Amino acid sequence: MGNNANNPFLNPVPAVPLRMSESTLNLPTIQRGEFPADFLWGCSTASFQIEGANQEDGRGESIWDRFCATPGRIRDGSDGSVACDHYHRWPEDMDLARHLGVNSYRFSIAWPRIFPDGRGAQPNQKGIDFYSRLIDGMLERGLQPWATLYHWDLPQALQYEGGWANRATMDAFVAYTDSVTRRFGDRVKHWITHNEPWCTAFLGHHEGTHAPGVRDFKTSMQVCHHLLVSHGLAVPVVRSNVPNAKVGITLSLHPIVPATDSAADAAAAWRHDGSRNRWFLDPLYGRGYPADVTALLGRNAPEVLEGDFSAMATPTDFLGVNYYFPEVVTDAPGVRPINTRVIERANAERTAFGWEVSPDGMVTLLDRIQRDWNPNAIYITENGSTFDDVVLPDGSVDDIERRRYLVRHLIAAREALARGVALKGYFAWSLLDNFEWAEGYVRRFGLTYVDYATQKRTLKASGHWYARFLHGR
Repeated sequence: MGNNANNPFLNPVPAVPLRMSESTLNLPTIQRGEFPADFLWGCSTASFQIEGANQEDGRGESIWDRFCATPGRIRDGSDGSVACDHYHRWPEDMDLARHLGVNSYRFSIAWPRIFPDGRGAQPNQKGIDFYSRLIDGMLERGLQPWATLYHWDLPQALQYEGGWANRATMDAFVAYTDSVTRRFGDRVKHWITHNEPWCTAFLGHHEGTHAPGVRDFKTSMQVCHHLLVSHGLAVPVVRSNVPNAKVGITLSLHPIVPATDSAADAAAAWRHDGSRNRWFLDPLYGRGYPADVTALLGRNAPEVLEGDFSAMATPTDFLGVNYYFPEVVTDAPGVRPINTRVIERANAERTAFGWEVSPDGMVTLLDRIQRDWNPNAIYITENGSTFDDVVLPDGSVDDIERRRYLVRHLIAAREALARGVALKGYFAWSLLDNFEWAEGYVRRFGLTYVDYATQKRTLKASGHWYARFLHGR
């Protein structure tokens, strides 16, 4: 897959439309019974987005605390100091998850809550105690815990030392992984090393729109490399500490669509696919970095030390896929770093975030992943949408657009299964409205509406539909 001779965008296979029972103007029908009995159904959250309590019980400062404190970084000037107050209200939130009928729950562990300074001889016991209570609460409610080790909240103390651009952070991550898996591995069997390393590397270190706010492309490539190597180094540590562990990584992946049928746009789509998808999947599955992208990077290519590629290719049990939208790409000479530009497809349906709604894109993506890299198992670890929710006079939230989005993407999941994709589970993003990173509280992705002034939780119409679906009604 390293050269243009293998470029599928030069002779693309026509997309097969989803077999929906009704017009997308209405809600199609789908039933839980159409999925395998052992299919996992869940919701996902992330520590910084929901926990709050960022100065309680010994938690250290994270790069996102520092980023939020920098004027102009967050759209509405907010921060994650309270968020959904999940740190204190987690029993209510786990009751919500149980009410929905999910059988699994994906959460992340805040590294600075465990090691306030990023590393240490002993973890912060109060942080350990919090996650121990949370995990026990999941199990008491019949929820299978899925723990993400790193969902972007690096301890600020490590950022002072260079953060992910410094290879020493990989060692700190492995030590942190060792500590938490030793303490929780008796109850948590499913572990995700990193969430969306593309975002950490490029939004955080190239575009500078995410913490830590660095704007240097070469640095972003080195950060990306260290994230992937640290993943590979952490996997055997998890296996050593957790009997019957299932370990994987979660990537943000996109189906890539050429803007036109021209050869130039097809070549641009292949280049873009190289940086967006193949740059991560190829090394994780033992192929090293794609040669065509490495050649394009030139002096910006990351420094690779002996053993790095073998570490990255450490076998995993599953691949987590966060799917939101396709990317439409055109050739753009002179636009760094790879002479491509992502454009908006005319007249496409979009969320309030401006993201194209494309359930068939999810099928295309999953089918391609299975065919080209053949993971042992695939889980949709995030999929969701943001719309401008309105609270009605009776206090309800009739989010018909999100409900339609959810239904259609579950139909896409059913379609992927029918095509032979080893899809084993689906986690909706998200259980709660929450702090949406650089957007602050402007964007709402939750199946549950959160009134941030009162912290009242109200299940939206989409959440009620998901509960009826999961309960077989």
